[in-house]
Amino acid sequence: MTILVTGGAGFVGSHLVDRLVADGQDVRIFDNFSSGRREFLSHHGEAVLTVEGDLLDLDAVKSAMKGIDMVYHLAANPDIRLGTQVTDTDLKQGTVATYNVLEAMRLEGTKRIAFASSSVVYGEADIMPTPEDYGPLFPISLYGASKLASEALITSWVGTFGLQAWIFRFANIVGSRGTHGVIFDFIHKLHRDSKNLEVLGNGRQEKSYMEVIDCANAMIHVVKNTEEHINCYNLGTKDTCSVRRIAEIVLEETGCIDASIEYTGGDRGWAGDVPRSMLNPQRLFELGFTPLHDSDDAVRLTARVLVEEIGRP
Repeated sequence: MTILVTGGAGFVGSHLVDRLVADGQDVRIFDNFSSGRREFLSHHGEAVLTVEGDLLDLDAVKSAMKGIDMVYHLAANPDIRLGTQVTDTDLKQGTVATYNVLEAMRLEGTKRIAFASSSVVYGEADIMPTPEDYGPLFPISLYGASKLASEALITSWVGTFGLQAWIFRFANIVGSRGTHGVIFDFIHKLHRDSKNLEVLGNGRQEKSYMEVIDCANAMIHVVKNTEEHINCYNLGTKDTCSVRRIAEIVLEETGCIDASIEYTGGDRGWAGDVPRSMLNPQRLFELGFTPLHDSDDAVRLTARVLVEEIGRP
């Protein structure tokens, strides 16, 4: 099978590429390298074809789609907070980009797509852990709106043009090669000031965290073991970790144990942040997949590997 991975040089995408190659798949990557990095793919040499291009260029996407059997569509704006400053970022990099992927699939005859959605489509859910059939869905961030719109485009292409789709609603994904997120931010803040760590909000924000290799393995496992026209799965763990606890773990792993933690206050870190989120991954578990790491372990492992990658403060 020949597989196209959009955003394949990125954080989650590069780990997914590793797993697909290990499975013996023929992998092609489409990435504009705005946040992805070539070094994440360098160990594959010429075994993986990399196409540098922008998903907003439909002709470029159509060209990359030729001969593709399945698409894993992971490319998107990776920074939820950016949408509060540049309000069309997620519209373009999320919704319009997804439309171009789907249209290129229609034109080239590609019938299978797996999409990296997010827990933020649920908004501030009043049922936790939140199952896949929770609704109505009212996201509170522009990023979440673009993910939900992309899900709707995908399911409409399934109904209209006969595609088969897998929609994965991610918990917070963490791990090696991280280029953004709370753990990454904390380590960089400590590089600037190892005695004080600023934490946005009150530190009580609490979410599920999933280690990135667990995430990549879960995607592949679900695709292999489901066959509905539309397959929607939460990918996450059965627990949560607070921002306060993450700060404590980062201080331990960086060796900055005497640093003071300073909270900016409020129940959320930024406009559009969901203070508390916990997915119900029971359907994933019932399919025979169990993550190797719970939320706390995933956070600690991530802090440890990012200290190695970024350097100790």
